[in-house]
Amino acid sequence: METAGSTPAPIPATTGAPTFERMDANILVPAVAAAVFVIYRQTMTRPTERRGILYVAAALVVSGVAGGGLVDSRHLALSLLLVVAELVSAVVFGVVRALTVRVWRDQAGVAWSRGTAWTLAAWAASFAARVALFAAGRVLGVASMTNSILVFVGVTIAVQALAVAWRGRSLPAPAVRPGDAAAAVAS
Repeated sequence: METAGSTPAPIPATTGAPTFERMDANILVPAVAAAVFVIYRQTMTRPTERRGILYVAAALVVSGVAGGGLVDSRHLALSLLLVVAELVSAVVFGVVRALTVRVWRDQAGVAWSRGTAWTLAAWAASFAARVALFAAGRVLGVASMTNSILVFVGVTIAVQALAVAWRGRSLPAPAVRPGDAAAAVAS
């Protein structure tokens, strides 16, 4: 009981796992920054063969998995189902976005790509699906960790990059014009 002039007892500090709010900022900021960077880069004309993006995707997945807490041990089956749904969603949306990217070969035979307005719409749809899965988990009582956002973004970026690169490799070689063949032999 407090008396006039006394100070209340301090509230004990919590130790252990970071709070959900703090973890949200620690995870959301890098995930959103990576996604915005990747989306911005996709609106530019770029070669289809890019290994650097795969390193970014791998770093995001490793960070998400290393952060732990991807499954809720109190609701193991349901939480595993949500993780699988997120992974399937990440793969599907990666493929869908890859199909919306314009891919072509220049005269030198280099494959190029550039995202379209449909690519941006597919990104919005993939984020909406991710938010819906997160909300579904919350409604069902699953303690969703935001680390799964890193895994989702990493997987979906990697799938899209691999699918666009495959589309670029699948394009036919540019036709050689008769004058170009003579110039190639002379050099």
